[in-house]
Amino acid sequence: MSKPSIPKGTRDFSPNIMAKRKFILSTIENVYQTFGFMPLETPAMENLTTLTGKYGNEGDQLLFKILNSGDFLNDIDLSQYDSKKLTPYISEKGLRYDLTVPLARFVVMNQHLINFPFKRYQMQPVWRADRPQKNRYREFWQCDADVLGTSSLLCEADFIAIYHQVFSKLQINEYEIRINHRKLLEATIEKANASQYFKEITVIIDKLDKIGPDGVRNELSQLGIFDTDINTIFSLLNKKVFNQQTIQDIEKSFQNSELANQALADLNNILSLVGDKPQNVFFDGSLARGLDYYTGCIFEVVPTSIKMGSISGGGRYDNLTGMFGLNGISGVGISFGIDRLYDLMEELQLFPEQQTHFTDLLFCPLDEAGISYCMPLANDLRKQGIKTEIYPQASKIKKQLDYANQKQIKWAAIVGENELKNNQIMLKNLLVGEQALINKMDILNFINI
Repeated sequence: MSKPSIPKGTRDFSPNIMAKRKFILSTIENVYQTFGFMPLETPAMENLTTLTGKYGNEGDQLLFKILNSGDFLNDIDLSQYDSKKLTPYISEKGLRYDLTVPLARFVVMNQHLINFPFKRYQMQPVWRADRPQKNRYREFWQCDADVLGTSSLLCEADFIAIYHQVFSKLQINEYEIRINHRKLLEATIEKANASQYFKEITVIIDKLDKIGPDGVRNELSQLGIFDTDINTIFSLLNKKVFNQQTIQDIEKSFQNSELANQALADLNNILSLVGDKPQNVFFDGSLARGLDYYTGCIFEVVPTSIKMGSISGGGRYDNLTGMFGLNGISGVGISFGIDRLYDLMEELQLFPEQQTHFTDLLFCPLDEAGISYCMPLANDLRKQGIKTEIYPQASKIKKQLDYANQKQIKWAAIVGENELKNNQIMLKNLLVGEQALINKMDILNFINI
C-alpha cells in the first residue's frame, strides 16, 4: 500500500490553521463590505478559451489544464501534433488562474442584470502550475475586490484606504503600498526606443526584486536593447515617497509625451484624494505587474519587517471585458494573497489567541443517564452564544478532562450520580483549577466567557 500524500504546492489545513485563516478572511470581508462591495463566486474551472491570452505567455504556461473525459485520442494521429497543438483536442477546460478574468466573463454574461458601477468581492482558491517554493504555492486563495463600469480615480483612492484599514485590523504595521502607472512604463520604454518589446520588458523589470539589477540588465540586453537605452529604462526604476515633489521630478524626465502626461495626471488626481505624503505609500518605477490586461495605475503591497514577496497587488484594466465582446467597461481591483498574509502573521505572531478557541464549555457525563441530563442544558447555552460540547460517551473523568485541556476549553461541567439526584452540576474552571457545586439552572450566572 502506497503512503498517502498530496500534490506538491498544496497543503492540508488543520483546525487551528483554519481558525486563523478564517480570521484573515472575515477581517478582509468586513472591510470590503464597509466600502459597499458585494459577494460573488465563480466556478473553479473555466473554459480554456476564457483563460488563455489574458495573462501573457508566462501566465498561459502556468495554467492547469483539465484532461477531457472519454477516449479523446482515438481519432487523432499523434505524430502530426506537438504538445501545444494537441492541447485543444485533449483539454477544453482549465483551473482558474485568478479571479479577475472570471469576473470579466461573468459581467459580460450578466451585463443586463448588473447595475454599473459593479462592485464585487470574491474570496476563493486559484491554481497555478508554478514551481513550489517557500511562500509560493500551486493552490492558494485570493481575496479580490473590483469595481467595473467607472474610470473614476476615487476607486484607486478607496483601495489605498482599504489597504490601511485591513492592515490596521490585522495589526500589520510595517508595510509599503507601492504604486506605478502602466502608461508611465510605456512612455519610458518608448523613450528607450524599445516599444516593440513592451510586454517582454514589463515581465523582466517585474522580476527586479528576484534577480536584481544585474539580472534585469542582462535579460534586457538579451532582447537586443542597447546599454544607453537600458540606462533610460533604469532611470525610472527607483522608489520614492508618493508626493507632489516625486511627480514633478518624473515630469521633468519627459518632454511632449502624451503617455507620461496621462499617467502623471492620474497620479496627481489620486494624490489629491488621499492627501500629500499618504502613509506607507511609495511611487515605485520598477513595479510592472506583468499581466497583460493592466492599463493604468497599478499597486503592490510588500511587508517590510521580513523578507517576503507581495501580499497584495492590483491595478486598472480598461477593456478586459472587451476580450469577451463588451467594450468600454473600465475596471480596477486589488487582490490579497491570504496564504502569504497567513505566513506573515504567523511569523510575526500577530494572531489573537482566541482565534484557536473552539469550545467554551464541555459537559462531562460520568454515566449514560448524564448525557440526556446535559442535552437541554447544552442547547440552552448554545442559544446564548456559548460554544458548548457534550462528551459523546460516559467515560472516566480524567479522559474527559484531558480532552478538554487539549482543546483549551475553559469550563468543564461534570455530571455524576449525585449531581443527577440533586439537579446540580460540578462546574470547574480548567484554567485556574477552581470548582463549585451549583444548581444546573444557575450555570449562566457562573461562567465568564
